[in-house]
Amino acid sequence: MSPVVAGDARDLFVAVASAAAALTGLLFVAMSVTPRSPGSRPRSVIHQVRSAAALLSFTNALGISLFSLVPNNNAGYPSIGFGIVGTLFTLASIRSLLADASARHRFLGQVTLIGGLLAVFIIEIVDGLELRANPAHHSALDTIANLTIVSMLLGVARAWEFVGDRDTGIWSSIAVLATGREHPLTVPGDEEAEAGSPEGADQRD
Repeated sequence: MSPVVAGDARDLFVAVASAAAALTGLLFVAMSVTPRSPGSRPRSVIHQVRSAAALLSFTNALGISLFSLVPNNNAGYPSIGFGIVGTLFTLASIRSLLADASARHRFLGQVTLIGGLLAVFIIEIVDGLELRANPAHHSALDTIANLTIVSMLLGVARAWEFVGDRDTGIWSSIAVLATGREHPLTVPGDEEAEAGSPEGADQRD
């Protein structure tokens, strides 16, 4: 029995691991059944970042929970490891968004996602270090357990956007309510292709 994760905390990590594993499987199913035409362009950078963020969020919760359940494991170590990986992924996502001309002007719309991910991963690192130094630090363990749940919720939100091909962020939703216009996660160049098609001409008329 692990000296850190025991009792109710152990039961919680078991539940989180089960839920994260199921959600990860469903995400792969959703990715495999998402319709794509044979000659279609690659998905936009924003779409790729958000789908990768969904997978990372589920993997983060799953990995921390499973490693924490291993007997004699200190939950601080997996929290630190996954926190560092997640932080590096988020920074790489920022670079990818800023480097892509078509995604750069929509960068502010991704601030909520980026800020949420960074907050989760940085707090994981901080509480993981505290738990590594003091295995009896129950407050740090409780925070890490809560962060695994938050991570799954972030993954669910990102996965919904991936399946629906819609930007469902807070600011985008407010913009839709204010303007009545949807914000799809389109592929760069699709707008021009649509404008040049007969259907696009009919819409402009």
